[in-house]
Amino acid sequence: MFVMAYPTFLQTLLNNRGINTEEAAEKFLNPDYDRDLHDPFLLKDMDKAVGRILQAIEKKEKVVVYSDYDADGIPGAVTLHDFFKKIGFTNFTNYIPHRHNEGFGLHHEAIEEFAKQKVDLIITIDCGIADVSEAKKIKKLGIDLIITDHHEPPEILPEAFAIVDHKRKDCGYPFKGLCGSGVIYKVIQGILLKKDFGLKKGAEKWFLDMVGIATLSDMVPLVDENRALAFYGLKVLRKSPRVGIMKLLRLLKVEQDQLTEDDIGFTISPRINAASRMGNPEDAFNLFATDDEEKADVYARHLDKINSERKGTVAAMSKEIKKIIEKRLSDGEEKRKVLVIGNPEWKPSLLGLVANSLKDDHGCPVFLWGRDGGNVLKGSCRSDGSVDLVELMRGVEVGILGEQGGHTMAGGFSVLQEKVHLLEDQLNVVYERLTIESDFKLEELVPDMKITFDEVNLENYRLIEKLAPFGKDNPKPLFLFEKARIENVKIFGKEQNHLELTFSNSKARPIKAIGFFLTPESFGPELKVGDKIDLLANFEKSTFRGFTELRLRIVDIPKYF
Repeated sequence: MFVMAYPTFLQTLLNNRGINTEEAAEKFLNPDYDRDLHDPFLLKDMDKAVGRILQAIEKKEKVVVYSDYDADGIPGAVTLHDFFKKIGFTNFTNYIPHRHNEGFGLHHEAIEEFAKQKVDLIITIDCGIADVSEAKKIKKLGIDLIITDHHEPPEILPEAFAIVDHKRKDCGYPFKGLCGSGVIYKVIQGILLKKDFGLKKGAEKWFLDMVGIATLSDMVPLVDENRALAFYGLKVLRKSPRVGIMKLLRLLKVEQDQLTEDDIGFTISPRINAASRMGNPEDAFNLFATDDEEKADVYARHLDKINSERKGTVAAMSKEIKKIIEKRLSDGEEKRKVLVIGNPEWKPSLLGLVANSLKDDHGCPVFLWGRDGGNVLKGSCRSDGSVDLVELMRGVEVGILGEQGGHTMAGGFSVLQEKVHLLEDQLNVVYERLTIESDFKLEELVPDMKITFDEVNLENYRLIEKLAPFGKDNPKPLFLFEKARIENVKIFGKEQNHLELTFSNSKARPIKAIGFFLTPESFGPELKVGDKIDLLANFEKSTFRGFTELRLRIVDIPKYF
């Protein structure tokens, strides 16, 4: 451990994150916008993209901003929309494909419509890198295409005027973890370096509220440039004059000046995603893009309503699937290593949320499928950590799965209707082979340090806060409390579905630990007063109903005594 002016508690947390010099610690603990953001022109094709957009602005050409429909693409679309408005460019429209009727990426029908409208330039945000045939069509129709994306490129890149994607093999950009909104923000930075349009230096920082939401929503690594974007994004969000943000946070009773990454992950992002999952993605775009207070209020209430509907639909689907599984077992079927369940009535856009809870409940990979608006069977899959989903899908016999993609723990797929009955058997055969051949497994939870309840105090919480914002590659510090005696067990919440355990420190002060959607039986034997356990938990500050409370958030109970 390096010795410096930091308390030992903080030094340990830094060391656990590979930060073991004073210089690295200073940089991590004190993000700096000018120091930490890289030169946008280090991105391949940035000069071409900037030059072409400046030409479109100067000549007042017709531009379409084509973005994805999720909590990365929509904030990115708002960012470019706001920038164009700020500099007085108005000859553009935003286009967001419908999740059910069109699906991800560029689409031939939309492209044909753009040609009829005499569009000169299409700029993608958070999509386009894999759309080879669509790009060819755009070129044939005489429209220029600028792709800005952050997904993995195919071997052969689409034909486009410019492709700004730091994951290109020929791109030497020093950081490869930007989200889609982060990439379009770099484009805006590049434009302003060439022409400032009379804006004050640093005026683009006000767009960081949207970039911050996207960076904290999209599971990108919160290190390097992303740490600065998320850090300053939260700063801007806490004082953003954007009426949509203010209306939504007031409705959800979230204090804007106290906003955290958890508030984004648990309140803002789900409502952005609910727009495309339950209806029209433009509703989320309009919430953030409008400067009309009455409209913002309507959009905020609508997104909250459909998010509640989404929760109800997901709960009903989960209940239906659990009944199917119970019936299988009662009929004498063996429990499969990989679960595959589908229903043509299910919305594919909601299945990832259901699969996520099922893989935890059943301790196995889960594949769920439904039917999209185009009559195609599509689904989502989640792994319990026992197998790499990409490898699992690749091993399936050719001709059963259609499109497939994702990463180790989560993915999506389409399946041919006439072959869907073969999918579960195929996946189980491949699973058996992979688990024999591979030693793949999910990383075990490793605590940052072992502490006592005396150390659960505001002084240490303030030290933990210095490491925020937390997310991928910068997880919340995890603490182990050994042989902790339970003083009280309580179930709380409107539906009595949350768990609260109470412990005591050496001065008999109560220390609460809570777990949402947990029960006294969630980790094994029923927890009772007097039981001694090993507890893994994070620190958490609650400001519910204006009452500030320092408590613990239960992560796991690995051992009973």
